[in-house]
Amino acid sequence: MARWEPGARERLVLAAVALFSEQGYDETTVTQIAERAGVTKSTFFRHFPDKRELLAAGQETLSRLLAEGIADAPAGSSPLDAVAAGLDRASGEMGPMNRELGPRLKAAVAASAELQERDALKSVGMAAAMTTALVARGVAEAPARLASEIGVLAFKQGFDRWSGTARNDDDGLARHTLAALAELRAATAALG
Repeated sequence: MARWEPGARERLVLAAVALFSEQGYDETTVTQIAERAGVTKSTFFRHFPDKRELLAAGQETLSRLLAEGIADAPAGSSPLDAVAAGLDRASGEMGPMNRELGPRLKAAVAASAELQERDALKSVGMAAAMTTALVARGVAEAPARLASEIGVLAFKQGFDRWSGTARNDDDGLARHTLAALAELRAATAALG
């Protein structure tokens, strides 16, 4: 096994998702993940504290991109328009690997209470990053939190649609997340 081979983090994520899909999360060991990825167990632990954290791979980057997009939204943008800018920025960074892993990761999460808990924490982190960015723009706390939660829901719905569409569909994730946001905006009007 190569000790410092590049791309180890990505290979670990791919190996873990494959193993979770094949044999379930609980039955998959760190040793199996490392072996499938072609790295040592210690390399695994350099990248992740435990196998549960594989689900959060890229979470910090995603949260940062959402916040940067919100911060860079045009002055005077409504909170949801700023969230749209954040979704556009973050979605633009998602590529074929994310799309390919989506359905398998979703199935692994659905089959494991532990992964469902970690996925919920990921959503909380995304919402917190967006709320902080909106508050920094001068949005009051309550509308910032609400806009952020709508943004998280739009991202999840858009990602599910995107990862579930035909692979020859050239539309990027942004089209799907922004369409989901538009639907959620329309739905809020029905709340009264």
